[in-house]
Amino acid sequence: MAKKEVRTDLWVAKQLDECGIKFDAQGSNIKELDEALKTASKRGTGKAGYPEYVAVIGDFVLVIEDKADIEKQVNLTDRGVIATDTKSITDYAVNGAYFYGKHIAQNSPFKKVFALGVSGDEKHHVITPLWVDDREGYKELPDLESFVSFSPRNIREYYTRYVLEEETDVEKTTEQILKDAAELHEYLRTYGTLKDQDKPLVVAGILLALDEIEYGGFSINSLTGDQTPGMRDGDKLMNAIRGRLTRSNVGPDAKKDKLLHEFAIIQDSVRLNEKNDTLGKTPLKYYTEFLYERVFKNIKYQKTSEDFIGRFYGEFMSYSGGDGQTLGIILTPRHITDLMCDLVNVGPDDVVLDQTTPNMIQRISGIFERNALISKEI
Repeated sequence: MAKKEVRTDLWVAKQLDECGIKFDAQGSNIKELDEALKTASKRGTGKAGYPEYVAVIGDFVLVIEDKADIEKQVNLTDRGVIATDTKSITDYAVNGAYFYGKHIAQNSPFKKVFALGVSGDEKHHVITPLWVDDREGYKELPDLESFVSFSPRNIREYYTRYVLEEETDVEKTTEQILKDAAELHEYLRTYGTLKDQDKPLVVAGILLALDEIEYGGFSINSLTGDQTPGMRDGDKLMNAIRGRLTRSNVGPDAKKDKLLHEFAIIQDSVRLNEKNDTLGKTPLKYYTEFLYERVFKNIKYQKTSEDFIGRFYGEFMSYSGGDGQTLGIILTPRHITDLMCDLVNVGPDDVVLDQTTPNMIQRISGIFERNALISKEI
């Protein structure tokens, strides 16, 4: 069990690093937090007690407790609240995180505290965040797949949306999303002179590359219009796409290479990689900025089950050769995916074998459906 605990500790630390979250292990370098933890013994002895990790992000504090066994994620009382007896806070991730978070809120100047209970490993894990106050109260927030919501760039937005439950200035209506799809299609035609079958590939590739920003694998500012072989904007986008596929464990290499080949237009098109006099930049950079500002960033924190990226991509496809089926791209309607999820009772830790997606482009489009029904080739 000790080795499993260490592996979980290392995995959590790696995820925090990738999200740009600076943290301390088994204590804190912040004087006020270190003083508070000196009396945070889980057994109530008044001696020191330290969570796995503590991070300070602006005026927020993250307290993280982890366990190797998912069965040790949380222990609730008969009334359905987090148990605070000694055994529960010692043996369970969420209970321990809540204990430390509450102690910090009550015994330090920091009052904005997120307590995160984590269990499992890279393949199968649960991350449960709590918002903790200094009055013995807490608010359980939806489970997460990663720590990206708590990165320095995202944490305040997350706090506003999920703790305060206020609408944020980046939320967009479906009408706006559909309008953006029409606008982007026009820009692809005007500045890229792209064929219908190439337009969705450019959009899909850029969205994949943008997903690497959080992990330091891509920067929009790196798109400078350099014409040096290997340093063109298309080369940098392809490197980010390759990184995204690698991070998603897409394999074997032959499959990954075939997927990358689908995006060849991003590197091969001279017009996409040359600076446009009207734009003052390459069309690729213009499209990347458009997708980041108008689509990727603005719909990131949508709380509802509505699939906004799927809606955007589906609407975009309607401008690119009808419904997309002529290109081998079939976007499953939301009511169908919801029905199938209900029928098979699929959960976030389940793996579904989907043998009905032989076309590579269709697999690419599946990234943007973000359906609750998760498909994985074995």
